[in-house]
Amino acid sequence: MEFAPVGSAQFSEADLAKCIINDVQEVFSTMVGIDDLLNLPLVINPVTHLENSVTAMVGLAGSYNGVVCLHAPECLALNFTSGMLGMEVNKVDDEVHDALGEIVNMIAGSIKHQLSRGGTDIRLSIPSVITGKDYFFSVGKPDDMLMLGFATNQKWFMVSTALKKAMA
Repeated sequence: MEFAPVGSAQFSEADLAKCIINDVQEVFSTMVGIDDLLNLPLVINPVTHLENSVTAMVGLAGSYNGVVCLHAPECLALNFTSGMLGMEVNKVDDEVHDALGEIVNMIAGSIKHQLSRGGTDIRLSIPSVITGKDYFFSVGKPDDMLMLGFATNQKWFMVSTALKKAMA
């Protein structure tokens, strides 16, 4: 899959993955207080079945259309929220939904700027959050998704994207 920011040369899925990895690490360092976030192997096989997890999503529309998702086990979602708020959070509630929505919104905003000069030709949706004991998610065909794994000292989580260049 090739990506072409407006007015510049194309870059590959591997280049986009590197940008996303850097963006995720920066967001988690500055907003969540996790400086030792590790990237697991560059691209992992699509996982569509999640248990006891939280998935936060932001859609993109414009010169590129798609979605950016953050998938985290509930225990990590609680830790991420605690890090952002600077206080202990013990249950998945609106605070957790807001925190994960804000994290994925920042990641999506960074991706938007990677794909667009100035970002005016791509719009972001309001974050959506799914929480559950047992659920599936689907975004197009598995081959259209770029799934990256990250690990803290406790567990691993995923950031996934599915993007398509809009027809001119």
